[in-house]
Amino acid sequence: MIVWLNGTHGAGKTTTSALVRQLIPDSRVFDAEKVGETLMDIKPGLPGTDSFQHWPPWRPLVVETARHVLDYTGGTLVMPMTVLVEAYWREISAGLAQHGIPVRHFVLHADQDTLRTRIEGDTDMGPSAFRLKYLEPYAEAARTWLHSEAEVVDTTHLTPAEAARRIAGAVRG
Repeated sequence: MIVWLNGTHGAGKTTTSALVRQLIPDSRVFDAEKVGETLMDIKPGLPGTDSFQHWPPWRPLVVETARHVLDYTGGTLVMPMTVLVEAYWREISAGLAQHGIPVRHFVLHADQDTLRTRIEGDTDMGPSAFRLKYLEPYAEAARTWLHSEAEVVDTTHLTPAEAARRIAGAVRG
């Protein structure tokens, strides 16, 4: 099974995924961003884009990597990864379904002011214009499709540990 943690930057995906992993036996964290980083390392580079998610190989490579890891290890993959383009989410989720891999899709949500404050006050990564530019695309995705495609966990007033407990509890059922 895959527990996919979606949401924009500052929602708590990375921190929460590590805590969810501790609460779900036989689970591992797989950050699909690493697949994008691998594509970014190709020399000479792939055609220019502002996001590796726009490269057509990224989505099937995420599916295939997850499938092969699960075939090898079994258990659960916890995947913290923002996907705000509906067509990309459909491609990934259809690819996983084609391999019979169940997905629990969660969106870690917080209001825009909270997200902005978290991003601007991030002591690990520092303030980031890159991360801030995703606030409006996230809000648009949330309004139009994302929140209806996932289980929404509002992290505005939750600690990462509280969010992780909610997610693990929902998964355990």
